[in-house]
Amino acid sequence: MTVILDPTDETVPVSRQITPRSGQVSGVVGLMDIRKPRGDVLLDELERLLTERMPEIEVRRYAKPTFTKPCPDDLRAQMKAECDFVVEGLAD
Repeated sequence: MTVILDPTDETVPVSRQITPRSGQVSGVVGLMDIRKPRGDVLLDELERLLTERMPEIEVRRYAKPTFTKPCPDDLRAQMKAECDFVVEGLAD
């Protein structure tokens, strides 16, 4: 059973359909720092855990220029071309 934690403040949680997953991660995992304070700390730890637990994957790091604006189109295109999965790190 998969548990999804939703950080939004919903009085009545919204039911969401989960896309079927194979349980396998392979290829390139991109970690995107949106430049919020301590987001890099979160992604550093995630990278450490991923490389420790899944040594067969490649981890690449990306960062937005600033958290105050959307991700530039060229950076989104680069991540799409280079990664099989992307995790966006938020922290404060």
